[in-house]
This record gives sequence, structure tokens and C-alpha cells, in this order.
Amino acid sequence: MALTGRATAAQAAAVPAAGPIATGAHVPALVIGTGYGGSVAALRLAQAGVDVHMIEMGMAWDTPGSDGKIFCSTLNPDQRSYWLRTTTKQPLNYFLGFPIDKSISRYTGILDAEEFSGITVYQGRGVGGGSLVNGGMAVTPKRENFSTVLPSVNADEMYNTYYPRANAGLGVGTIDPAWFESTAWYQYARVGRKHAQRSGFPFVFVPDVYDWDYMKQEAAGTATKSALAGEILYGNNYGKKSLQKTYIAQATATGKVTISPLHKVTSVAPAAGGGYTVVIEQINTNGDTTATKTVTADKVFFAAGSVGTSKLLVKLKATGALPNLNGEVGKGWGDNGNVMCGRANHLWDPTGAQQATIPCGGIDNWTAGGAFAEVAPLPIGFETFASFYLSITNNPNRAQFSWNAATGKVDLNWQTVWKQPSITMAKTIFDKINTTEGTIYRTDLFGVYKIWNDQLTYHPLGGAVLNKATDNYGRLTGYPGLYVIDGSLIPGNTSVNPFVTITALAERNIEKIIATDL
Repeated sequence: MALTGRATAAQAAAVPAAGPIATGAHVPALVIGTGYGGSVAALRLAQAGVDVHMIEMGMAWDTPGSDGKIFCSTLNPDQRSYWLRTTTKQPLNYFLGFPIDKSISRYTGILDAEEFSGITVYQGRGVGGGSLVNGGMAVTPKRENFSTVLPSVNADEMYNTYYPRANAGLGVGTIDPAWFESTAWYQYARVGRKHAQRSGFPFVFVPDVYDWDYMKQEAAGTATKSALAGEILYGNNYGKKSLQKTYIAQATATGKVTISPLHKVTSVAPAAGGGYTVVIEQINTNGDTTATKTVTADKVFFAAGSVGTSKLLVKLKATGALPNLNGEVGKGWGDNGNVMCGRANHLWDPTGAQQATIPCGGIDNWTAGGAFAEVAPLPIGFETFASFYLSITNNPNRAQFSWNAATGKVDLNWQTVWKQPSITMAKTIFDKINTTEGTIYRTDLFGVYKIWNDQLTYHPLGGAVLNKATDNYGRLTGYPGLYVIDGSLIPGNTSVNPFVTITALAERNIEKIIATDL
């Protein structure tokens, strides 16, 4: 299947999701989660002849709403926007100093703003996981930084084999530079580039999984607008090549992969006759449990994301379902150094009322200052004279998940003050730009007189770190047939947006597992 053709809402809906799984079922391979790692595992296992069942807590996102669209827009969030919340929790939640969150109906929406002590972790909910809600920035880390990202992994293998495989599978491409220079939709990025370069920082074009030819058609008025209609935070209806159009579409096309949406794994434990007993709750769109099912699986792949996998493993170890998991489970969690800020530009530097939602460039000061800043859109439909940035920084702080027996939940011990290194690193870029340009920070985007959004991450990483909680290929210590294959393997930081690295690592690990364990 070609991974680059025109993406339509109808194609997005074409992924079969046979199921749901029946209680008493036996499956050769059960994959918990349908994000990057889980999708890679499902495809490669299916191609190797293994029947796979994927369990997804979120919805299938294959049915249009009353407005004819599957996903709602960023500017008009409705119940489709958030996971089981009655008020939105937007990353940019103030404007001109006034709160802009709004009431919504409780529903199994696409974006989970999961609140822990000191930090809110944004995660995608649905078939396709985080690929549904991110900006699609598909960045391979610089080779010289790789040894700090995954110290136990052979860099030659990753850069020669698995990064290229991941980029091909994800359908990664880069904006046409000539179109970038001319289109009104990227004026904000050209302003960001000018300011970076005048302060001596390199501006780099960043690849993305958006269909850039489709975006040109949007701009020309010959295709339904998607990235040019403010769609990003709560899903993208047309042009973005999310996982359900790439890896998952290929996987289900084999006929060997089925998916159960609105299902949540609550327990995994060794089965008497070999393999594992898995307990799964089926939920409705209010989040209520409607059925509890018990199935057996020969092999189980934990791919529920850094937070989901870590929480589940910590619970299973503490409550005695998997007591022999080692003491590294739950440790080494980081936020990829995420911090947000905005700058107020002069009136002669407008950033454009029209802004494409798909970022295409960044400012690289990683070597000197420990920061890489994505020049982000602020697509609110009128001129703001503002430049907006999501920075990834080399923040050394790491948190740990732990089981709280009193509440029956998993806690994370992150502290907001641990964001200070990220702010200091981001300031190496923006203090200098402000000095050069004679500009100031915006103080009205994240609260009243608040410059930095230091209470979130879009890039949760770690909690089941490779070669610590697992062996060097994601096998869970002490339990043959249990694997971790998602972002929880990566110890807290990738120096860039992480999903290409998560995908490439999954490609590496599943190849080894298929060759040696099946």
C-alpha cells in the first residue's frame, strides 16, 4: 500500500476494526495500545504470519459527527476534544490575560490531559494514539546526540537501517522550500526564521508526516482545508498521515490484525497453562465499564505509551500480578524538556492572520544552550504579532511512578520546579532574540503575567527504560513473552520530537524478537 497518496476522511474511516475481543479468547499476540510502537509491532508480527489483537482505550475515530467531520477544530472544541473532561484544558489557555477554556460534554474524546503532581501530560486517545493529536514533526536526532538518547543501542544500525525504515513507513516528507517562501500560510515561520538568524541561531527545516502536496491544494482552494482550517490539537480530518493511514492500514490489510477500541487492559499475569491471562474492561463513551473480559495471550506487547505502560507495569508489580518485574520499572521518566513561550513582535513584523497548523521549522541551539525550539503556529484567525514556540530542552530531571495503595492509583513524583532547567535553556535562545529585536515575552498566554508554560509535556518518555527495566530489546525481565515496545523505553529525552525514534526503536526491537522468540 502506498503511504503517500491523497488522504481523505473516507480513507481514514476505511481501517477495519473487527472485534471487539470476546471473553475466553486466545490470541497468539496481544498488543496493548495502537500508537507508534504498537502499530509497528502489529504490522511486523502480521507480516511474519502471527495473528495479532490490538487493545485500544480510545475510540476508532472512523465515524463523522453531526458536522460531517470526524474531528473537531482547534478553535471550536466540543465533546470530541478531550478524554472524559467537562472543561477543556488547552495548552494555551489564556489570551490577553483572560481564561479561554470552555465547558464541554463528558466523552471519550481524542486528547487526554492527564494531571499528575506538578505536570499535565497530553496524550492521544484513539486508534493511532499520539499520531492523532501531534503536529507530525518527524525529526531524526542528530547522530552526535544519539549516544545520550539510547546509550545501549548501536547507532550505526539505527541510522543505516531503522531510522530510514521508520521514516519510510511513516510517510515523512519536507515542505517545498519555494512554496514556503511564497505562501501567506507560513509568514509566521519566516518571521521566526528571520529573528533566529539575526541573533545567530540556525533555522532548520523539519520534516513532517503531513501531505505537503495536499496542503498546496488546500491553499489553492482545490481541496478541503485541514491544516489551513486550524485543525491540529484535536485531530486532523484530511492531510495528515496519522498511523491509521500508514502502519495500521497496512497491518489490518494483512487480514491478521484486529482492533478492539474502547477497551482497557487492567491486569496481565502468568496463566496456568503457559502464556498470560489478560483482564480487559470494555467502556462506553461516558467512560463507564460495560463488560469485563478475560483472555489468554501467548505474548503480550505493552505499547500503551510512556504513561500508560509505566502505570500498568508499576501496578502489576506492586499488586502481585507480576511481582518479579525488576526495580527499574517506573523509573527514568522525563518530559523531553518541553516548555512553551510566546514573544510579542513589533507592528512591522506581522506573523499573519492565516497560519498553517503544521510546524515546518525550528531553531537549533542544542549544542551551545541545550535547547531546540519548534517555531509553532498560533492559528486563531487574526493577526497577533506574536511568535509562539515549543522548546525541547536537555533537562536532566527524571521522575518515578509509584503505586499508591491508599488510593489504588499510580502517582508520579514530578515537581513543577524541575522545569527551571528547561526555562534556563530556552532563554538561551529567546533572551538573545528579544535583545536583538527589541521585543518582549508575551505574558498573557498561560495565565496572568506568566511567561512560561512550565506545567505540561507533549512528549512523555521513560518509565520502563531499555536495558534497565527490560533487556536491550524490550523483553521484560523475569517474564518470557512480555515486551515493552513504546516510548517508555526511552530514558526521558530524545533532543527532538520523539516519535520517529520511538518508531525506529520499535522496528529494531520487533525484528530481533521475531527472529529469536517466535
